[in-house]
Amino acid sequence: MRPTPPAALLTAVLLLSACGGDGGSRASASDDGRLAVAAGFYPYEFVAERVGGEDVDVTNLTQPGGEPHDLELTPQQVGALADTDLVVYSRGFQPAVDEAVEQQTPDRAFDVLSAVELRDAEEDGHEHGDEHEDEDEHAEEQGSADPHVWLDPLRLDRIGTALADRLAEQDPAAAEGYRSRAAELTTELTALDDELRAGLQHCERRQIVTSHAAFGYLAEAYGLEQVAVAGLSPEDEASPGRLAEIATQAQEDGVTTIFFEELVSPKVAQSLAREVGATATVLSPLEGAPDTGDYVSAMREDLATLRTALDCT
Repeated sequence: MRPTPPAALLTAVLLLSACGGDGGSRASASDDGRLAVAAGFYPYEFVAERVGGEDVDVTNLTQPGGEPHDLELTPQQVGALADTDLVVYSRGFQPAVDEAVEQQTPDRAFDVLSAVELRDAEEDGHEHGDEHEDEDEHAEEQGSADPHVWLDPLRLDRIGTALADRLAEQDPAAAEGYRSRAAELTTELTALDDELRAGLQHCERRQIVTSHAAFGYLAEAYGLEQVAVAGLSPEDEASPGRLAEIATQAQEDGVTTIFFEELVSPKVAQSLAREVGATATVLSPLEGAPDTGDYVSAMREDLATLRTALDCT
């Protein structure tokens, strides 16, 4: 173990003193007997609420409208995790959450990536930015694994099933409820998978040009080809050469739509769309909660967007 530097000691003191604070998104042990669950960001908040039901109290660590990749936790949030029964997170996706879990809840954390088979993002052929190389020790351990697993409903289903087992371990009296609700979620996500498969089966084009490489699992599941401007983080920046390459490829392949996401700037996507004579349109990676509805309805909206852009019948 590395020796604790003075700055870390100061941070620890601040965190301990903040445990009694009044953070707006604080997760605290429930007084009514429910498990206190903290989720790193929206898709796992959705799963935790659906599987946990009335037996859990779920807090999303990422504020509405926040970009989850860039999440920074307040001392109050970190301190409050000491009273949280379970943290549901994606190891390596949010460095601030990784650090907080290591400090406060190493034995009360569920890494969703442990429940599914991961794909290698290098298969997409996009460039990776280097500005975040030092921010997360876990990234090196995971190599180039793509963490955007929730955009494949069947993988999200496996996460829900595994989460039900983990909650049942901590709360055996409610185990039947957790597993029953996970089974209901399985039915819903399987039906969603069927809709996506049918809706994207017959399309004039199969290439999706995206502002960052969030859609690899969706593309893999439904026979599409993702061409990503940036890497796994939306803050990664493509080189001028990469942009020129994508523009040429998009024109040759008759791409009509360049996709960007709602939580980051659309400028690059809009500029690329103008260059190739295409339209820039939102395709949500569902990293934040939709304005209305939930994960399932938002995925259906993405399906409608893709069907229009790819000229599906």
